[in-house]
Amino acid sequence: MAVPECAVHYLEIVTPDAEAVCNLYEKSYGWHFQPMAPELGNAFVAKLPGGALCGIRTPMHPEEKPIIRTYVRVADITTTVQRVSQLGARILLERMEIPGHGIIAIYLHGGIEHGIWQIP
Repeated sequence: MAVPECAVHYLEIVTPDAEAVCNLYEKSYGWHFQPMAPELGNAFVAKLPGGALCGIRTPMHPEEKPIIRTYVRVADITTTVQRVSQLGARILLERMEIPGHGIIAIYLHGGIEHGIWQIP
């Protein structure tokens, strides 16, 4: 089942104790996490009902704080980055390709980090 454009594609959870959070989600919601995916920051990844993904990982560097970030699927990441910039968002991560997974970008708006994801 394909995830439609503008639907949540990826829920990213960054926490100092990824295994404990995976365990909580598995026992609470029945999600099943796969072993760490190096291309996704060593996240444990589960496919959720409806086709979205959830990745739970530890911080990649000492300055990275715990966060929950939602990535919305878009058809054209370049156009979306331009649109959110015009609407006052600050781009934190320009478009970045994740081989085999697509292209992502992150922006800040309203004090919240938002992600967008273009699928190949």
